[in-house]
Amino acid sequence: MRRIYLDYNATTPVAPSVQEAMMPFLTEHFGNPSSNHALGRACHEAVEDAREQVAGLLGAEREEIVFTGGGTEANNLALKGVIQRRSPGEAHLIVSSFEHPSVDEPAKHLHRIGYAVSWLPCTPDGVVEPQAVEDAIRPNTALVSVMHANNEVGSLQPIRQIAEVCRSHDVLVHTDAAQSTGKVRTNVDELGVDLLTIAGHKVYAPKGVGALFVRRGVALEPVIHGAAHEGGLRPGTENTPYIVGLGRAAVLASKALDEAADRLAALRDRLWERISRAIPRATMNGSQAERLPNTLSLNFPNVTGGELLGRTPELCASTGSACHSGVTHMSPTLEAMGLAPQTARGAVRLSVGWYTSEEDIDRAASLLIAAWEGLED
Repeated sequence: MRRIYLDYNATTPVAPSVQEAMMPFLTEHFGNPSSNHALGRACHEAVEDAREQVAGLLGAEREEIVFTGGGTEANNLALKGVIQRRSPGEAHLIVSSFEHPSVDEPAKHLHRIGYAVSWLPCTPDGVVEPQAVEDAIRPNTALVSVMHANNEVGSLQPIRQIAEVCRSHDVLVHTDAAQSTGKVRTNVDELGVDLLTIAGHKVYAPKGVGALFVRRGVALEPVIHGAAHEGGLRPGTENTPYIVGLGRAAVLASKALDEAADRLAALRDRLWERISRAIPRATMNGSQAERLPNTLSLNFPNVTGGELLGRTPELCASTGSACHSGVTHMSPTLEAMGLAPQTARGAVRLSVGWYTSEEDIDRAASLLIAAWEGLED
């Protein structure tokens, strides 16, 4: 059974040229980048080359890139690093109501230990409006964190306008760009952000590596304490092979950004056209918002997403709800968007990627339509 992978928002395969770039640093170039001998210097140079490559993708300076163990660590460093430089009574954090858990959970942690946190609402299409940010800012607001693109419905947020609001109040702004990096432009100056997160496994690099852009002059409190690696913000011997892989992935993304976006959008739209033609009552989440070119969040009527995907074992995709002990719970994103529970139970997220073909799209549509018809009978 040939599997069709339409879960690129969950993780991507490692690109062949990324694997090729990494291999020498898993074998002969095994030195510690901090060691002052030939093997160490070779690894140090490789790490710095990768830093330059990631900076190039983001339009940043090399010194503004901090390598981490993944997007979750980068998000924790951004939120806790800003907020915990102040005492609980002196710092207020603002996040959106549909952030990834790697932002939402640190925000909840900070709230539990005494910091003030506000969660912003979104529109029915999954967009945080700049006015909502303006309304939530207080005299002691230290940071606003709003994801660049929602991982479930793909809605792109007006980060530049949000950043302008924050700038007018002298408030720092962070965006989790794990889903958008490599799919749309994530130039930090165009976005106007002070901090930006990327995750390697979302851009055809390995799991276990990420980066945080930290604009020059922004001070952070380290989350992990140790030696002076990564400017003292991420102590621990650098994971040279994975960092090299992330650098190579950044180069690939930079070269193919516009062309890949057009191709992915065409595949996404082809999938929606086939499903909606066969199932007119199917609805799309975030349909009126500007969205990632690869992401399609659908609601299939009168079934649950889990039941539907259970009938299509050849297809790898995600649901928009979770079923525990026979009870279906909608995702925080769909809940924040105000989707009716009866509609949300049939939510499925389909995300295409570099290696998706038109044949995959047509086959996936046929499988989903057949599964839905079987459940409807």
